[in-house]
Amino acid sequence: MSLSKPLYSLFGSYLEQLFNHPVRTKCVTACFLATSANVTSQRISGAKKLNQQSVFAYGLFGLIFGGTIPHYFYQIVERLFSHDLRFRKFFIFLSERFAFAPLYQFLSLYFLSLFEGNSHATALKNVEKLYWPVLRANWQYLSLFVYLNIAYVPPMFRSISSGIIAFIWVVYLAQKRRRHQEKLAAEKAK
Repeated sequence: MSLSKPLYSLFGSYLEQLFNHPVRTKCVTACFLATSANVTSQRISGAKKLNQQSVFAYGLFGLIFGGTIPHYFYQIVERLFSHDLRFRKFFIFLSERFAFAPLYQFLSLYFLSLFEGNSHATALKNVEKLYWPVLRANWQYLSLFVYLNIAYVPPMFRSISSGIIAFIWVVYLAQKRRRHQEKLAAEKAK
């Protein structure tokens, strides 16, 4: 019981910050989750030494884009579809899957590559190779969770549940990108 009080206090403080400073709180949360997910991915893959550049890239992407873009997208979508619209949540879901997800996947693949120190041309090559497989996997594996999040989670708590979903997705994305980079390195070595 003594451990639960600090956890409740921490969660209460987090919710207070989320209510008072939503964008800042979501950015810091996205940074923490993206960094943690990248480290987890590297540990799962058996990396003997952490790739600090990759950890930095994921953290920076989470800080800059991970809170702002989803926050403003969902604000726009909530205003776009009136509350009395029939199948409103379904339309929000469709706009998320077919407008937000493709754009966000492109941005993540491109900027992660740039933040890791690659050139614009290399970043575009990475996007070209990984975009469709990653987007298809996103649609295939995350659509149910995204729908449940939109349909049943209150808007204030969506960022928390989205964060959990994003953590798992970033672990997957980091694994996919790492395999692609290892393949490119092997081709260059030949």
